[in-house]
Amino acid sequence: MIDTHAHIHDPKFDEDRDAMLARAVAAGVETIVTIGTDLDDSDRALNAAETYGLHASIGIHPHEAIDAPADIAAAFDALRARHAIAPLAIGETGLDYYYDHSPRDAQQRVLRAQLAYARKHDLPIIFHQRDATEDFVAILRDAFAPPMRGVIHCFTGTAGEAQIFVNEFGLKLGIGGVSTFKTAQGVRDAIVAVGIGPLILETDCPYLAPIPHRGKRNEPAFMIETAKTVATTLGLSLEETIAATTRTARGLFFGDAR
Repeated sequence: MIDTHAHIHDPKFDEDRDAMLARAVAAGVETIVTIGTDLDDSDRALNAAETYGLHASIGIHPHEAIDAPADIAAAFDALRARHAIAPLAIGETGLDYYYDHSPRDAQQRVLRAQLAYARKHDLPIIFHQRDATEDFVAILRDAFAPPMRGVIHCFTGTAGEAQIFVNEFGLKLGIGGVSTFKTAQGVRDAIVAVGIGPLILETDCPYLAPIPHRGKRNEPAFMIETAKTVATTLGLSLEETIAATTRTARGLFFGDAR
């Protein structure tokens, strides 16, 4: 399994990061992508990836868009120049109108800048989208086109939204612990609507631990519970589900769909 969206550089793991990563390996997690959410956080993500032999993304989350530099491309170039390891993707970036921690025009500017950067450098994009579907889709229609590729991380939308993202844009859907919640039938309906093909697994740790760990600090080892839920929802074996989602993740991030 590949945990395609984690925050293992988060301070919540400072006391037991080595042990947490050992538990991940024991649970069958072969690699982890640790995700940047602003420039400083992206720097920490790259440092953690270098230290532990993992992968990292660099990005500016919509919550942080209000503090984003005017020239995001130059800031990303400077960040990359400080590290021997290259980022695997751009993001997480997107729109969040649920919290509106940043003005919506700032969120849109920062999203567009990261879309342009990802296109220029042929990097996949990790999207965060909450309660902003109309504007988000409009920006994708204007600024996202093949061969660009990406994933809607922590997908919690409707079956109809899932089909738009998959069928119109070729995006993958990141399925995490929310899919295991009793209240998340809509997410499971979306999984059925698109099938196993576009799905990849994630934790978003230390957040959103799956059942039966809900309420605890999430970690990559818990991702097996999400895999079980996807398998049950689609009537597949756990082995088939893990193989298919891992293959899709490899294709998205590494260009290797074996």
